[in-house]
Amino acid sequence: MESYAAGETTPPLLEETIGESFTRTAATYAEREALVEVATGRRWTWAELDRDVDAVARGLMAAGLEPGDRVGMWAPNCAEWTIVQFATAKAGIVLVNVNPAYRTHELAYAVEQSGMRLLLATSSYRGSDYRAMVEQVRGDCPALERAVYVDTDDWADLVAAGEAVAAEALAERQAGLRPDDAINIQYTSGTTGYPKGATLSHRNILNNGFMVTEAINLTHEDRLCIPVPFYHCFGMVMANLGCTTHGATMVIPAPGFDAATTLRAVQDERCTVLYGVPTMFIAMQSLPDVDAHDLSALRGGIMAGSICPVEVMRRCIDDMGMSEVSIAYGMTETSPVSCQTRDDDDLER
Repeated sequence: MESYAAGETTPPLLEETIGESFTRTAATYAEREALVEVATGRRWTWAELDRDVDAVARGLMAAGLEPGDRVGMWAPNCAEWTIVQFATAKAGIVLVNVNPAYRTHELAYAVEQSGMRLLLATSSYRGSDYRAMVEQVRGDCPALERAVYVDTDDWADLVAAGEAVAAEALAERQAGLRPDDAINIQYTSGTTGYPKGATLSHRNILNNGFMVTEAINLTHEDRLCIPVPFYHCFGMVMANLGCTTHGATMVIPAPGFDAATTLRAVQDERCTVLYGVPTMFIAMQSLPDVDAHDLSALRGGIMAGSICPVEVMRRCIDDMGMSEVSIAYGMTETSPVSCQTRDDDDLER
């Protein structure tokens, strides 16, 4: 019996780094909108986003971070999360995703186990005082040299320090990176009692984001609403990298999921694609005023994360206009998607 599944060979894999892919997209679609943070009203074109990504990358270099060093990001969905994702990739720094729901002992484990040198974080989120929690663990995490809080003057100070690093130095650093280099560590639940750090490369996650969105026909004309978390592959790979490999607009509806806020973002930003786990779609479909939202721009999306009920899929198609909705299945260790339905599969399949 055969036990080997071979994937298709077209389109071909992207044999480049995340930074190379991002730079090319930013140059191609320079004046088109790249990123929208609905909560603050902040917006970036691709040229502006590329400028800010480079500024943070140079700031990280000024902080003494070398290729292969680990930098953590501990925050809910925000523009800074996206900027850090691409800044670390351009500088060859391994980004460690830290779950915003972590308690002190979980934070300490991730920091120490990954060998994190610097932690970027918000000051607090949903009642958790991140500053106090970081101070609690620092004594047990000797490798952690510095914490930078992105919602304070720390962020401006990091960027300002990067002005001492020449743009040519970043370009030289980026040119020395390889697609097979490790660039991301994601902690995923394990049966051993401790999370497992899945180490992923440029090639792993860049291609997964690209191929998943190829399957839903994403283009530079699309606007993707992203209520799924960035600390997980769904947000940072399938969404962010899916958008950057195609020139589509990333729309962040809120720091954390809220059904009404997400639907308003889809309506107001004229989003054409929407992601979510089944419970998110159920919450949106259960709103008493769901029909009052103008979702006419919406054409498709991806549902993943757990078993996707047929009735929920049917309502996505019939009530939300998502005729091209797709189901994806995988796990963090596979970057994450390994199987995905096609846009022309029937509902039962």
